[in-house]
Amino acid sequence: MDILDYDRALYYTNRSEWDNLLILMVRTKDQILSKKIEYFLHAYQYSKDYTVIERKLYALLRYIDHANGVMGYIPQQESEPVLLV
Repeated sequence: MDILDYDRALYYTNRSEWDNLLILMVRTKDQILSKKIEYFLHAYQYSKDYTVIERKLYALLRYIDHANGVMGYIPQQESEPVLLV
């Protein structure tokens, strides 16, 4: 499993890049992420009930958040500036 897959899924979802999200669904080795993406895209395309789409989207986002936490992803913080005298 690659942390970049989760970052890409989050980015594509945020930017509404459904084609790229579909490609990620096929290429990722994380089967759970692939299924969550599949369920969301199916609901987005075919469901007329917005609450179903919303539930699938939140399920995808919760899984991405969970996977980043399990993988030990810690965003890098910028180091403090050094003053040169």
